[in-house]
Amino acid sequence: MGERAMNVTDYDVAPSTKPLPLEHQLGTTESGIASRNDSASGGKIGFMDQNNKLDAEYALPGGGSNSNASWVHAAFHNVTAMVGAGVLGLPNAMVYLQWPAGITLMLVAWIATIYGLWQLIELHEIKGRRFNRYHELGQYALGPRLGLWTVIPCQLIVMIGLDIVYCVTAGKAMYYVYQHTCDGYETHTCRSFGLSCWIVIFAVIQMFLSMVPNFHKLSAISLLAAVMSISYSTIAIGVSAHAGRQPGAEYNLNGFTKAEGVFGIFNALGTIAFAYGGHNVVLEIQSTIPSNPKAGVENPTAKPMMFGVWIAYALVAYCYFGVGFSGYHAFGSKTGSQIMYSLGHPIWVICVAEIMIIIHVCGSFQVYAMPVYDMIEYQLVKRRVPNGFPTRLVYRTVYIIIVAFIGMTIPFFGDLLGFIGALGFGPSTYCFPSMFWLAIKKPGPTSWHFWASWFCILCGVIITLLGAIGGMQGIIVDASTYKFYQ
Repeated sequence: MGERAMNVTDYDVAPSTKPLPLEHQLGTTESGIASRNDSASGGKIGFMDQNNKLDAEYALPGGGSNSNASWVHAAFHNVTAMVGAGVLGLPNAMVYLQWPAGITLMLVAWIATIYGLWQLIELHEIKGRRFNRYHELGQYALGPRLGLWTVIPCQLIVMIGLDIVYCVTAGKAMYYVYQHTCDGYETHTCRSFGLSCWIVIFAVIQMFLSMVPNFHKLSAISLLAAVMSISYSTIAIGVSAHAGRQPGAEYNLNGFTKAEGVFGIFNALGTIAFAYGGHNVVLEIQSTIPSNPKAGVENPTAKPMMFGVWIAYALVAYCYFGVGFSGYHAFGSKTGSQIMYSLGHPIWVICVAEIMIIIHVCGSFQVYAMPVYDMIEYQLVKRRVPNGFPTRLVYRTVYIIIVAFIGMTIPFFGDLLGFIGALGFGPSTYCFPSMFWLAIKKPGPTSWHFWASWFCILCGVIITLLGAIGGMQGIIVDASTYKFYQ
């Protein structure tokens, strides 16, 4: 595979003037999916013919698969993609937003993001063509070049940013478990291993897991990660509820300066945005569900995919609202950036939860790395570089080393959540789905979808601007006192 030379160009190619391949003349693509010639669309769909050819020729990671995935796979893939490190920072976001605003914003975020997911799922298959990648739908909606350069930068910020946060999360979890289980724990004589060492260990684990070729092959790892995320969220809820309101817990900002409060609110917006990140991989997940065209049904994968999303979002509501509200109730304004470290006791329960976090982020890292791998392989195969095991071993290992190094350089969990959440998730979670819907479906002002879409876009713009400011300010403050590469 991958040895035949191909004369291809970049993502944003113009439609070819050469005759269509036989499979397109017959009305099907190389992947067996029915499609139309859509010649009137010109360059708007020319890139899709190119992508379909490369997917069939080289079996790229993000090009769908011949799997028999169903709503069950969609459910646990979405739980793995959604419920991650972000849930542990929600109680800290509540510190700055406080009860009324915090509850309201978390509910609005839940509703707005599931609406955005529904829009993307409904747009996955149009006129017989499946958009298996986020940027493909963006190119169809906004044009081959504008769509590509609108979506790809934000998507890369999200994917790479999440993997950086997962390196930091796993490293801190490993460090915590070691510090509380080593032989010299009670006498404080444990041999010292800094955070950077544990991030390196996590990176080595990811190098082995990165050899999984595509999304569907990740199913077992993703299912385990989903179970772990629900489990450690349940532990956080249970321990917080059992602890009850701690002495000195107050629900105000009296202990903060005005500047700290304002920037904290900005960062909290980014933290909430970070928590809802499944939009960046939802089309890749939906691509694993086989398309079985039915009479009168244009997008046959939408129903099973959306059913899986509803299941996932019910679990998301349980984890997010449960952890966010119970953690804030227990510690109030004294809640730390990561709720597990605020809980502290009983030690063995927290250590079990930390081990679950480690297992979860092992899977989540690969779920969010897969679209990055897909982009890299696309660029390699169009330059006639075979994408077999040796190639994947090299470029995926290099990617993990770079991500881990950045994680060691800026290991500031709470501020990274806010900054990356705002800069990447603000546009890709809130803005882009509604922008694509408006561009493709063109609802009028009399349609509630018109106003709902513009509301989501406005929310995304606000989160992006304010959240990025708050997150960056926090990173600068933390960096001023942090000893790097411990």
